[in-house]
Order: sequence, then C-alpha cells, then structure tokens
Amino acid sequence: MPRNDVSALVAEAAADVPDRRALVEGGGRSLTWAGLEDEVARIATGLGARDIRAGQRVMIVVGNRIEFVTTYLGVLRAQVVAVPVNPRSTADEVARMVADSGARLVVVDESAVDVVRAALSGLSGLGATAAPTVVVTGTEPGEGELALADLRADVVRPVPPLPDPEKLAALLYTGGTSGRPRAAMLSHRALLANIEQVAAVEPPMMHGDDVVLGALPLFHVYGLNAVLGGVLQHRARLLLVEHFEPQAVLDLIEDEACSVVPVAPPVFAHWLPDEHLAERMGPVRLVLSGSAPLAAEVVEQFTATTGVPVHQGYGLTEAAPVVTSTLCSNPPQPGSVGAALPGIELRLVDESRGRVATEDPGEIQVRGDNLFSGYWPDGADGPDEDGWFRTGDVGFLDASGDLFLVDRVEELVLVSGFHVYPSEVEDVLREVDGVLDAAVVGAPDADTGESVVAYVVASGDPSGVEEAVRAHAAERLARFKQPARIEVVDTLPLTVTGRVQKGRLRGLERRRVLGLLE
Repeated sequence: MPRNDVSALVAEAAADVPDRRALVEGGGRSLTWAGLEDEVARIATGLGARDIRAGQRVMIVVGNRIEFVTTYLGVLRAQVVAVPVNPRSTADEVARMVADSGARLVVVDESAVDVVRAALSGLSGLGATAAPTVVVTGTEPGEGELALADLRADVVRPVPPLPDPEKLAALLYTGGTSGRPRAAMLSHRALLANIEQVAAVEPPMMHGDDVVLGALPLFHVYGLNAVLGGVLQHRARLLLVEHFEPQAVLDLIEDEACSVVPVAPPVFAHWLPDEHLAERMGPVRLVLSGSAPLAAEVVEQFTATTGVPVHQGYGLTEAAPVVTSTLCSNPPQPGSVGAALPGIELRLVDESRGRVATEDPGEIQVRGDNLFSGYWPDGADGPDEDGWFRTGDVGFLDASGDLFLVDRVEELVLVSGFHVYPSEVEDVLREVDGVLDAAVVGAPDADTGESVVAYVVASGDPSGVEEAVRAHAAERLARFKQPARIEVVDTLPLTVTGRVQKGRLRGLERRRVLGLLE
C-alpha cells in the first residue's frame, strides 16, 4: 500500500512486524501491529457501509485508549475527516464544534456520552441542519445510537488510494492567532510531512525498540501527531495512559520500561520532589517536553537529579505540530526551544513586516510542508502566497539558529499546554447576572504553567458575584478554562479607545507572584 496517509504506516508495520505489540493500555489491554491494522481496516470499511463518505467529518470524543487510535486511523484510511475533541468539554462547547464542523458521526466514550447527548439536544439553536449519529464505546448505546462494534465491518474491503495528499485529514480546534476557537485544517500532506521531519532529526527521538509514554491527550496535536505519529513511523510501542496521576504514571514507567517520555512542562513540578525519582526513571533514555516553554533551571535540575536528558521544542497546531527541537541545536543553548527541524524554515519579522536580521525579537514565521491549509471552512488566514505562516509568537534567533521565545503577540493563556482563549471565557462571564464587564489574563502558576484569572466589574452590589461567576463558569467551561481566581473590581483599566489594558492586569499578577501585592 502506498504511503498516502498516516494509516498507511500501520499497514507497513503490520506487514513487517505483525506480532510486535503496537499499543498497550495501563490496564493491560494491547494490540499487535497486525491487530491494529485489522481494526483500522474494519472501521474504514464500516464507515463506508454507514454511508460516511470521503470529506465528511467524524468527531472523536474519546480518551487515551485503544478505541481512539483505531477510530482515528480508520477515519483517515476512509478519507473521512477526523475531528478529535477533548472529552472534558462542556455540552455548549461540543454543540458549537458539532455545528461548526458539520460532523455526521460522533464517536464518544462513557466519560463524555452524557455531555454529547446534552450537546446534540441543543443543536437546533446553533443552526445545525441535522444531528449526527452517536457511536458509543465503553458503555451500552442509547436509543437511536450505535455501538462502536457496529462500525466494524465483517468483511474488509480495500479503500481506493487517496487521490490527493492535499485532501483534508483532520480538523483541530485552536485559537490560532485570533480569539475564539476555530478549526485548523490539517491535510494528509501536513500530517505526514511533520512525522517525516521529526524522523529526520539526529539523534532520533524514537527507535523501533522504544516504549513511548502516551499520557499526553490524543485529542491534542502534540499527542496526536508528534507522539502517536512518531510511534507509527518508528514502529515503537505506545503505552496509553487515560488519566494522568503523577505517581501512578511513574509506576507505569517502571512497570512497562518506558524509554521515551513525552510530557508537558507542568509534569516536572509534580515529579521533582520525589526523592526516588532517579530510580523510578531508570528505564528512561529521553524526556521530550513541548506545548509550552520549560525553564532552563528546571531542565538542569531534572537532568542533574535523574541523569536523563530533557529535550524540548516549539510547535503549534497549525504546524502539525513540531517546528523546532533542541535535538537540532548545535550545541543546545540554555533557555532555547531549539533549532528548526529539517525541511522547516524560520524567519522573524518586525511590526512593519520587515525581516529582523539581528538577534532582536520579532514575530515568528514558519514555512514548510507541515503547515496547515488555513482555518475551517474556507482556508482563511493560512500561509501566504510564499508559504509563510504568521504564528503570533515573538522570539529571537541566536547566531547558531536556536530559537528563544519571548512573548505572544496575542493574549492566549497556556494552562498545562492547552490554549485558553480569554475572549471565550469573558463572553461566558458576562452572561452572569450582576457582571457588567470582565477581563481574563494568565497568571504564572507553578503547577500548570499559567492559570486563568478573571477580573469582573459588578453592576451593583458585589456580594455574591464571585460565587455566581464561579458556578456559571463551572457549568459552561471545561475545567482548564475556568478561572482559578476571580477578582471583583470597580473598574477595568481602559485605553483612550476603550480597550482593556491587559498588560496592566498581567503586571498586577506578576507583582502578586513576586509578593509585591497583597
């Protein structure tokens, strides 16, 4: 089978190493490469039998378990478009994404099935023409729903080769360089290109005999294409972890002899206090950190404690996702996020879009075959005619080509590596009776990198406003988007044009962290 999509990597592995284990869950379930190929082929055939056609969308609301992997790869094999979604999303969030993507099918596990049902019951108010079919795994389907087993065809039929690698493969919801979340359009070309770019890094991040920790959520581009995609490319073994509990994951690393451990920066704060950390990291040869910058002193402390090197990189959903890695640095520079991967170009531009030729900061622009095709549905705000994409991030390049992140042009808040879009949270908070206005910023947080802080202006008596805001946010927003702290204030600082001066609010948060503010 020609390598025309990510699922072709499974077919190649199944032909070469059919009996080697490909996926293992913390609870003990596993699949060989031959078993994974069989499941992918049956689901791809079954989608066609259910009249799901190429180009239509299938939403996947499933945790880190075997069924996510088989469904995602089966969708790609069928040339249908995968829409992975956080199982912890609220009903409002799911409804909005279903309506926006026009999903024909929603595959959901037992942890999110009630949320999906509630979301679909409210679709009519969002302009959706028809509710998608619900396919359930992990529990019995309800009336009018299907079990995931019903998608598995009894007889596998070959799928015609993908006619064009530019065809859409996945929609991943992200803020991009704007406020409200919208879906980045990732083609088969982009997904495969980044897998191959990462594979070209020397020394390699993964080998065929590696056991790779799969604790990063698969609905997120880092887990989806950097981790799962790398495992498929190298025919490594992926240990799927559905719920991240710091000590339990360390136990799994020991028990399953994990050798490559991709994590997000907040994990280090949980692990470093463990007095037996060096022993527990015994099987590990490499830790990979991504989705947010990791402080140089944390890298130094972790490596000094465990003897395990930590390499980090810079990426974004629109780049599928990896752009740089310290494995590409020559030599690695403390505090940098590394140099560009093979096949990826970087440049910095100033406010007038002129090229920054010195080590002064500028907006980071990226060019490469791994870039997305713009935002759904019309491809808006994608790479320009010369192939360059504006990331919205600010950084500088040193003489060796290492990238250092400085700030973000936009005001996204990164909580445990996940984007929180202030405008989305602010809109929800303004729905609360007694709230006149709201502004959301990120504050430094030792556990999550950043936390969400909301400043709200009460329209009348401020008593009870904080409690009302917290209750409403819990109902309308996923947990990581909910404000960790709510400040009820008389006014918000405004510019002469009426815009909230969020820089002043972030300054207050920095002073609070430094102990300069009560």
